[in-house]
Amino acid sequence: MPDHAALISYIVACFVIVIVPGPSVTVIIANSLRHGARAGLLNVLGTQVGLVLMIGVLAFGLAAIVGAMGSVFEVLRLIGAAYLIWLGIRMWRSDGSLGGADTVPVGRSFVLQGFVVIWSNPKALLFFGAFIPQFVNPAGNPVWQTMVLGAIFMAVATVSDSLYAFAASGAGARLTRARVKLVERISGTCLIGGGLWLALSRR
Repeated sequence: MPDHAALISYIVACFVIVIVPGPSVTVIIANSLRHGARAGLLNVLGTQVGLVLMIGVLAFGLAAIVGAMGSVFEVLRLIGAAYLIWLGIRMWRSDGSLGGADTVPVGRSFVLQGFVVIWSNPKALLFFGAFIPQFVNPAGNPVWQTMVLGAIFMAVATVSDSLYAFAASGAGARLTRARVKLVERISGTCLIGGGLWLALSRR
């Protein structure tokens, strides 16, 4: 493993990276505003499942294969972007019920959203491939170190994303009925913005 100084530097870098909102955070905020913290936390779970797979790909040296599948990931990115935009449009067309019992999607839908968003951004995998190896000690087991460093990144991301979920949920809970539609417009805009972010990003 890296020495203590390098490990502390890595953890600080992880916090700096995850605290900046990206497409995943926009989805978490949108769903937490509209459906509460549980929905946002399920989004977080979905992103973590996606990160587990990404870290596994990196740890077992499959990055070269991923790099050769550029066109596949391009299609995946556009599908994910279209999915977010579709969700945002649905939210814009909502009647203002703000997560009534008959309108709240099932839990696995939120998990799927989180998973789709993280895997719709192939930059994340390429980023891991460039970032984590800098902290791997050549004298140790690279697979084990990559998985441990990846787990640390996931823990930091879970804390940061969960805080976004709770903060957005608290804001949504304090809204009056008259402002419900405004929340849905904001949430829908976040989702559409996240979709456009993915669609217009370049690898």
